[in-house]
Amino acid sequence: MLDKLNVVVLDGFTLNDIPWAGYEQFGSFTLYDQTAPAEIVPRSIDADIILTNKAKIGEAEFAKLPRLSYIGVLATGFDNIDLAAAKRHEVTVTNVPVYANYSVAQLVFGLLLEMCYHVSLHHKTIVVDKKWSGYHMNSYWEMPLTELYGKTMGIIGMGKIGERVGIIAEAFGMNVIGYDAYPREIESIRYFRWVSLDELLSSSDVVSIHCPLTDTTRGMMNAGAFAKMKPNAFFINTSRGGLVNEADLRRALDEGVIAGAGLDVLSTEPPPYDNPMFDAKNVVLTSHIGWATVEARSRLVEIALENIIAKFSECAVNVVNP
Repeated sequence: MLDKLNVVVLDGFTLNDIPWAGYEQFGSFTLYDQTAPAEIVPRSIDADIILTNKAKIGEAEFAKLPRLSYIGVLATGFDNIDLAAAKRHEVTVTNVPVYANYSVAQLVFGLLLEMCYHVSLHHKTIVVDKKWSGYHMNSYWEMPLTELYGKTMGIIGMGKIGERVGIIAEAFGMNVIGYDAYPREIESIRYFRWVSLDELLSSSDVVSIHCPLTDTTRGMMNAGAFAKMKPNAFFINTSRGGLVNEADLRRALDEGVIAGAGLDVLSTEPPPYDNPMFDAKNVVLTSHIGWATVEARSRLVEIALENIIAKFSECAVNVVNP
């Protein structure tokens, strides 16, 4: 049956250095680097299966793709798919929620350690400015340095990525607290404690957010939330840019409401040249790379294939709306 399926990848650009091993078993496998909104329907008109990372598919597209029966989202987040429309048109949607757990959690601490030790700043002063050469002491620092031991890591959203962040935080000797709309038993973090969102914001030295972007969570990190945080606290977002009101975060940083922010995601990607975060004080920015290690992207391609095989073997996994 697999050899009778037409599979179209709409935006494989960020995965095309990874072998699409196993996909040759389908009747047709078409891979596009990128697909503009107006090209989605023409390119998918004969598709049984669409694989997409960020291409948006809603009612208008579903209505014109009667053959379509399955969408595999090549990501954890699936806010680019209209799930209600998919259900009306009897299209199964799956995501890949666990492929980048380790990589994203690793980047959380890359951003955090940069804010604690200002590694790039000190590298510049040594290599570019030659400040250490000829200095009167064998050590110097440009900004206050922060030790993580004994600090409190507050995690908003204790899914698999949030849990992995907590495991690493505990290894640094941090206390770990969490908030989630659907709390569950956490056995992997020895002294983990559930708290309210208000308590998490007010008690944490580091707040790391790991939530899906929904109507409920959009803009949840706003002026009110930042005002509840400690003035020496750091905020980290490696999840979705839309979770944060960027104008409010900019003010919180510039006015010293919080000590710093590490962001791998922004509300619009790629961001416009006037994004308010670009020249905010004490911010560290990366270009949505938490998911992009070779290992994580290889895992993503493999699991997406497994999902298709499982679906068409009548035992779907990672299904968003069966």
